[in-house]
Order: sequence, then C-alpha cells, then structure tokens
Amino acid sequence: MKKNLAFICLIISAFCVFACSNKLEKKELTIQTKQGETVTVKAELAVTPEERNHGYMGRKVIPDGTGMLFIFENDQILSFWMKNTPHPLSIAFISSDGRIRDIFDMTPFSIDSIVSTGYVRYALEVPQGWYKKAGVSTGDYLKIDFN
Repeated sequence: MKKNLAFICLIISAFCVFACSNKLEKKELTIQTKQGETVTVKAELAVTPEERNHGYMGRKVIPDGTGMLFIFENDQILSFWMKNTPHPLSIAFISSDGRIRDIFDMTPFSIDSIVSTGYVRYALEVPQGWYKKAGVSTGDYLKIDFN
C-alpha cells in the first residue's frame, strides 16, 4: 500500500511540474544591444509568486533562444539559486526601465545565492552562454512591453 501511495505521489508531482511549465504565458522579447543590434528570445513569463518560486526546477532541457522572465511588482535586490535545477543557466538582472544591470552564470543544483548588484524589477534566465553567443551584455536594453 505504501509503495502504491508513493508511486501515485510521484506521478502527481511529475504531472504538476509538467503542467506548471506548460501553463506559463510565452512572449517573444526583444533586446537592443549597445551596437544597435536586435536580439529576440522566446520567454515564459513567471509572474505569480508560485511561478517565480518554481522557475526552471526539474527541467533538463532548455533550448537556446528560449528563457524565463521573472517579473516582480517592485524594484528590489533579487536573489536566485539553482536548487533542483539540472540545466546550467545564465541570469540577467534588469532594471524597471529595461537596462541589463548584471549577467551571471549559474551552476546546476547549487544552493549558492546569485544576487543583483542593485535594485531591479526583472530577471531573465537563459541557457548558460546564450547571452555571450547572442552578443548581449550589461548596458543593453530589454524592451519592456508586456501588453
């Protein structure tokens, strides 16, 4: 009986992870580089506290050109970690006007905090190394238009 209950809980848990990853709104985001280039990324929007807390946990594959944008209600110092996240990521901390303030690489499964160096409103996680490959760096701008 205990084995059946554990198996059922595992199935429900896996379904919840799958459902959470598929229910997030997706939006194509545009980044304007200092060199005048335009870069796009297809991002899932993590808006609610539950969506932001779950993030990419459990996802083993995150394709280049995709990401997850964490949207917060207020400017604040943000702190992220990689607990239960198997895919290596890079994170950009972005101010309320869209300026990329910081870009950091993150280690899978690490519980070390990655902290913004100033008050920001957004964080954009992408596969590790994507920012460099796309020519995106600090000082570039994310177009903020979520209507």
